[in-house]
Amino acid sequence: MNIADHIFRAYDIRGVYGEDLNDDIAYRVGRALGTFIGGKGSILVTRDVRRSGEALCRSLIDGLRESGIDVVFGGITTTPAAYFGLKHYKTDAAVAVTASHNPPEWNGFKMVLKDGTTISQGAGMEKLREIIKSASFIHSDKRGGFREVKLVEDYIAFMRSRFKRMDGLKVAIDYSDGAAVYIVPRLFAELGMKVIGINDNPDGFFRGHVPEPNEETLKPLQRIVVENGCDLGVGFDGDADRAVFIDDRGRLLTGDMALAVLVKFWPTRGKIIYDVNSTTALREVAEANGFTPIEWKVGRAFILQKVREEGAVLGGEKSNHLYFGDIEGTDDAIYAALTMSRVVYDAGRRLSEIVDEIPHYPTTPILTYDCPDSIKFKVIDGIAEALQQRGFRISRLDGVKAYAEDGWLLIRASNTMPQVKMSVEAKTTERLEELKQLGETLIKEITSKEAQ
Repeated sequence: MNIADHIFRAYDIRGVYGEDLNDDIAYRVGRALGTFIGGKGSILVTRDVRRSGEALCRSLIDGLRESGIDVVFGGITTTPAAYFGLKHYKTDAAVAVTASHNPPEWNGFKMVLKDGTTISQGAGMEKLREIIKSASFIHSDKRGGFREVKLVEDYIAFMRSRFKRMDGLKVAIDYSDGAAVYIVPRLFAELGMKVIGINDNPDGFFRGHVPEPNEETLKPLQRIVVENGCDLGVGFDGDADRAVFIDDRGRLLTGDMALAVLVKFWPTRGKIIYDVNSTTALREVAEANGFTPIEWKVGRAFILQKVREEGAVLGGEKSNHLYFGDIEGTDDAIYAALTMSRVVYDAGRRLSEIVDEIPHYPTTPILTYDCPDSIKFKVIDGIAEALQQRGFRISRLDGVKAYAEDGWLLIRASNTMPQVKMSVEAKTTERLEELKQLGETLIKEITSKEAQ
């Protein structure tokens, strides 16, 4: 069987159903994962709302059971609910059949081991790929068992136990026609919250918009928040591991700003993990409130691991993943939405007022530039050398980040595409433009030089 290498991604297996992925590959994933964990034990399987999910799940489960694995099936739910179920049902691994925020024709497999490790590049993905491609599967004398569990019910009960009622709090929600719709309306109602929901049809077609909450797709939600006098808005992605927040004035918060809001009200002091793209204001807020901020690499696998290693109380990425130490570092968007709601409810103040207390520095969005995979890391090395020669303080934690007294410039190679990416922040718009122009000039010059 011809299996494309590009479906084995940094944090999961993912591709277009019918082109990159099919039911036979799903069966092989099941056989390989069963082999990976030794042909014994149990694995929780869930899926999101995608129309290919039922067939992929069926084949995946068949492969797992053929390898001697007992399957615990949690049905259609969010990816964080699968993380919860892994611990709750004490299985040896969990597989969420999902493509998260990708368009409807995509699907894939997120795999987590019982110690919380995500199977990812450098953490088992290479071994799993070899087992799948070589079909070197374990042979079991006994076919594994199968049982269904009420994961959604158990997850809702857990969430309800962690949060007090927030009677009368009005929240607008864009479900992105995703899996959050199976949990949030009931859970929020049971906590006394008033919900105005849109894009709540989880039929797998994503008719409202692609399941990616961003500045473009969330414009209707922003209007609804303002027009209905909501306390806040929340946009979930397809599998509800990311939540994008809207304040009561209709302004979208990036993940680093949302984390800064939580830090201001977090009851337990400790370490805060955030990615290199995050605003300097986050570090300033953390230090001012008695926390220890730690800057780290971009990407869920890196931030999650660091949150757990450091025993951090909170973590976050600008991409709107938020991590919570009190649920073993997991990035759970529903937990994040309830936590932000709790902050607003307990503070008795407008979210916009809290946001306005946080410094806002001019910043660019993440800018992308084409750069061949064969040279992109050499290009980053050349840019680092050039910036150092210009007197900048340099960090090579993730790509190259150049610090000045009045701003910073980050250039890093894409993990998945033939691109380099740049982010810039400065104290003034004039300085922002200077740093941006410097970065673009270096990218073009050094890419051209390395391509020769």
